[in-house]
Amino acid sequence: MRVLTILFLLAVLGTGVVCYRLYVPYGPQGETFVDIPPGTRTPGIAQALEEAGIIRSRRGFEMLRLIKGGKLKAGEYRFDHPDTLLNTYARLIKGDVFTLTLSVPEGYNIYDIAQAAETAKLGTREGFLAAAQSQTALIADYSPTADSLEGYLFPDTYHFSRHVTDDEMVAAMVHRFRQRAAQMGLANQVEETVTMASLVEKETGVEDERPLIAGVFYNRLQKGMPLETDPAVIYAALRENRYRGSIYASDLASPSAYNTYKHGGLPPGPICNPGVASLKAALHPAQTDYLYFVSDATGHSRFSVDLEHQNENVEQYRHSVESHTSP
Repeated sequence: MRVLTILFLLAVLGTGVVCYRLYVPYGPQGETFVDIPPGTRTPGIAQALEEAGIIRSRRGFEMLRLIKGGKLKAGEYRFDHPDTLLNTYARLIKGDVFTLTLSVPEGYNIYDIAQAAETAKLGTREGFLAAAQSQTALIADYSPTADSLEGYLFPDTYHFSRHVTDDEMVAAMVHRFRQRAAQMGLANQVEETVTMASLVEKETGVEDERPLIAGVFYNRLQKGMPLETDPAVIYAALRENRYRGSIYASDLASPSAYNTYKHGGLPPGPICNPGVASLKAALHPAQTDYLYFVSDATGHSRFSVDLEHQNENVEQYRHSVESHTSP
């Protein structure tokens, strides 16, 4: 009986120890990061967690590994409060790694994305711009003479490690572009299509107008008319670090190849990073006789086939603006 009693007490004690290690929270009170490199085996993971103060005992972690199994995933993990060993283990099985989010809306240019990356604490604006302007080999098959990745940094929401490099970020965005381009069947004349899509993207936020605007631009190109699109003039000023928030006469007189008032044809490259709707519009423009369009007071566009009707639309727009701004 004495032996049985001792064994029973030992069993209760052992069960208590196991339950304590599994279910009683342990860990840091403040933010702590643990980086698990790819290929790290269970003892190495357990040691890293113990040394960082995330778990009580590496032995307990290793025993849990034997019992539960599963694949522990590499990456950087963020811990900011005590937790149970079971929950900590489950996070590593799930791969609940810490990332920073970078949102790239449709129509952002490389300067916008660079600022967004800095705001998201993913490096500096200058570092991102340097990568976007130097890693042009990523799109050499699309545009052998491109001087930046403008147009090919696909608008999306990205989740990056704190340690991601600028080169890795732009590579991920170009990879996303290639995936979506393949899905749309965009394989030929990619540079021309993306450039057209970027103009469409900047001209309207109304999705069903984009094929019409693409149609206008293609009609003007076919007739040898200059595109005369303000967003391209603005982009020319941005490239030369002289944009002042509005378009001035000096901007319209600029010799930049992006000045579509001075130069015929498409600009030498995209002026922003277009989304799917604008890319589809550039691939499948509306078949119309329209040669002009102008925004109206509601944010939509009015289209016309000749300059006379275009001037009427412009006058109506100005009158509408004046009526809304007059005291």
